[in-house]
Amino acid sequence: MNLLPEGCIAAIISCTTPRDACRLSLVSSIFKSAAESDVVWERFLPREYQSIISKSSHCPSCSSSPSFLLGLPLKKELFLSLCDHPILIDDGKKSFSLDKQSGKICCMISSRDLMIVWGDTPTYWRWTSLPGARFQEVAELIGVCWLEISGKISTRILSPGTNYTAYLVFKPTAGPYGFENQPVEVSVGLVGTENQKRSVYLDTVRSLSMRYRLGRLPSLVRRVKWQASLAREDDGHHPKERGDDWLEVELGDFYNTGDENGELEISISETRGGHWKGGLIIQGIEIRPKQGK
Repeated sequence: MNLLPEGCIAAIISCTTPRDACRLSLVSSIFKSAAESDVVWERFLPREYQSIISKSSHCPSCSSSPSFLLGLPLKKELFLSLCDHPILIDDGKKSFSLDKQSGKICCMISSRDLMIVWGDTPTYWRWTSLPGARFQEVAELIGVCWLEISGKISTRILSPGTNYTAYLVFKPTAGPYGFENQPVEVSVGLVGTENQKRSVYLDTVRSLSMRYRLGRLPSLVRRVKWQASLAREDDGHHPKERGDDWLEVELGDFYNTGDENGELEISISETRGGHWKGGLIIQGIEIRPKQGK
């Protein structure tokens, strides 16, 4: 293989995935040069990435570099930036990023772009800004007895031929209540098809209590016990930490065929119990490639 021209090696690597390209760069110096070339990483970027970036209201990669859209920065650097630093699109109502392993498109629908029953009634919901949030505003649930949130997004913006999972991204306030052992009904599916329905839990008290108790143990022991605890509860029905100071819970999966007229609809509701619940902050619903697919 080392006898092949670098351009030929780059063409072959561009038919793999970003993860494979990084691994192949360790083979030899010529593989490293080929694997880091713009030929390879241009292929991993979405076809309409320049148009998407140019319309973004916030793009760290290009804000300080007027020559960015002329293609002067390395495409690998751009790819990694879009993985680690989501950009805002659709007037700041959605975020756009890439999955680092596959290069597939990820998108988050902000809480402002969701339909929240009683969302504009200050008695029940409050709109506020929060340090570390991806969007300018997030929705804080003060207290409701009827929880209903839904949203839609065109599948055109997502990668075709891809299995996706939708997640609710949220965190508790100082005093969450009403979600203890109370299932929340969620559904995910394309408009015009039968939606996938399931029950999840938004109870964060148990996880936070466990983390507090483990915080008293030595760091290594704490980490092992915490990971074991998460493994026992990692059934897809309970909240998990994301690593960015937010929690997420799986809402459901769907397969994006690439139909340009397709529309995904997602709903979250707890309307049967009739009891009051509150103390959560909703950042939005994130849609990203299903892991292991």
